[in-house]
Amino acid sequence: MSILVKFLPASILIIISCQTHAEQESDPSWLDAMHQNITESVNDSALWFDEFFMLDQNSLSDQALGEARIQLGWSPRSRDLNEFENRLKLRYKLPNLKNRVDLVFSDYDDEIADNPLQNTKIDNRSERNRFSLALQWKAKPDSGLSHRIGIGRRLQPFVKSRFRSLLNINHQADIRFETSAYYYSNDGFGADFSLLYSYVFTPQSMFRFNNHFYYRDSTNDWLWQHSWQHLNQINDKNALITGFYMEGLSQPTYHLQEYLTSSRWRINALRDWLFFEVEPFVMWRKDEAFSASYGVSLRIEGYFGQT
Repeated sequence: MSILVKFLPASILIIISCQTHAEQESDPSWLDAMHQNITESVNDSALWFDEFFMLDQNSLSDQALGEARIQLGWSPRSRDLNEFENRLKLRYKLPNLKNRVDLVFSDYDDEIADNPLQNTKIDNRSERNRFSLALQWKAKPDSGLSHRIGIGRRLQPFVKSRFRSLLNINHQADIRFETSAYYYSNDGFGADFSLLYSYVFTPQSMFRFNNHFYYRDSTNDWLWQHSWQHLNQINDKNALITGFYMEGLSQPTYHLQEYLTSSRWRINALRDWLFFEVEPFVMWRKDEAFSASYGVSLRIEGYFGQT
């Protein structure tokens, strides 16, 4: 499989793999064959990129490996049945650059908080589902400060710096802080920061309170998100995440645009690398007069390769 094929949208990539093994549908091993083929393709790409950055052709390095995450989702609700979401993310570790540089490709903004409010239309859909290809590096592999340079948001060159820090309050509670600043050639400057408080009740139960703010230079305002989540690991294969989420803007005044409550069941089934999610939710939006809208999100997610 060529380099270009690996950068196709997730849905096309899966269709190609499934068609390759169509004749094996009667054999349960077709799923493993598909996974192996995509994994080998991802790792071959990682090796190609790592050799591209090799300074000494005779030098020896660790094996370059890659990881791919593919997610397909459908979130119908009472006022919108056509809410589809495909996600593809590839990450390559490059040993020839001393494992301090990663190559990251995604067809969405992979640094936006992962919660159900991503389905909102506060930002235009074409702005949120966007191609991004970047080199990410750190001064040390375990450094909390990282930098990115690449192209994204309709092929705009950009640079971005991010800092992460963890404060352990005690053996049950901690606070995670993250902030970043970036510049896109057309969109201009932007920034975001988040503060996540976590409290562990038991080894299987955790509470999270997250505050996230995004500054957007193009509109000179802040998009904010607050969420409360309870995470319960039922067993090694099943987990339940129940949450309440709020989202809004700072202009002309600090106001609410949407809030949502949901319960997400995540199950690891059929294979270790395959996950399914069912998430019923109730949504209230300002542009719908905060009238309740009922829906359910259905997702399938696969992990390929190794980093």
